[in-house]
Amino acid sequence: MKIREVLERNPVIPAVKNDTYLEEAKNSSSEIVFVIISNLLNITDIVAELKKAGKIVFVHVDMIEGLSSSAYGVEYIIKNTGLDGIITTKHNVVSLANKNEIPVIQRFFILDSFSFKNTIAHIRENKPSAVEILPGIMPKIIKKIKNILNVPIIAGGLIDEKEDVINALKAGAEGISTTDKNLWES
Repeated sequence: MKIREVLERNPVIPAVKNDTYLEEAKNSSSEIVFVIISNLLNITDIVAELKKAGKIVFVHVDMIEGLSSSAYGVEYIIKNTGLDGIITTKHNVVSLANKNEIPVIQRFFILDSFSFKNTIAHIRENKPSAVEILPGIMPKIIKKIKNILNVPIIAGGLIDEKEDVINALKAGAEGISTTDKNLWES
């Protein structure tokens, strides 16, 4: 699976928290879904339901309650849930996913020029399949990263209006993740 091709077909990505809006995500036209909050008791069922609906499923492993982001915890999730890819903020998890040949989206919170410079360095070093920039309402930062690196960019966080989606896509984001189900069919 090439993440860039998936994003071209599905620029707006449903993001679910536990089973909130799970049915809507399953029934959405998007072929990809992000599970951004879950727990050890429900993650396998959530992934199975989404896979049964024909979805490509990326799981935010840092946000699985009851799981540590250690190598063993992440390998357990990879081997036992049927996920298609991982979302993480942690550099060691990106490395582990790359070793296991699992597509990985690394999330970065850009708060200032220091975090911007660190983001660029980490992307170059870690080589994630794609990056998610938060908050996603920063077209100027999206454009700068797009001009510096050739990596698919997903904008996430605080995306709650169609205008946010349009601005992020115009700036060069190839995908938008949002928990706002009203934007999933934008």
